Amino acid sequence: MLNRIEKLTPDTKPLWGKMRVEQMLAHVNVAMRVALGENKLKRSFMGLVFGGIAKKQLFGPKPFGKGLPTASEFVMKTEKDYNIEKNELMRLMNKIGTEREACLSKEAHPFFGKMTAEQWDHLQHKHLDHHLSQFGV
Repeated sequence: MLNRIEKLTPDTKPLWGKMRVEQMLAHVNVAMRVALGENKLKRSFMGLVFGGIAKKQLFGPKPFGKGLPTASEFVMKTEKDYNIEKNELMRLMNKIGTEREACLSKEAHPFFGKMTAEQWDHLQHKHLDHHLSQFGV
């Protein structure tokens, strides 16, 4: 993943979707901060109703589909600094990579509910893979 991130540039264009590259980096940073327990979000009503079903699909072999809905806390509408967001992503990935069990959240995911460290790790990998693929790396 780190090698793929290094292939991004401030001018990298998405193959689909509306986010610019720096917004995508900020978006995955927010998700990683939730996984680390640094951002605490309440369970959503949709998560309470559909989260368990979606969680089962999450661990299947299929990658995330294009155009999936996302919670408003993860939508990046403002300008972001590419270098700041890229450096932050590298920091967060290194933290998860070196402290995995100790640092991943014991809190419920706002949509999927209670998750183990392994599940949090898998979700972050699948989410980041989805967005790096969105930007062709």
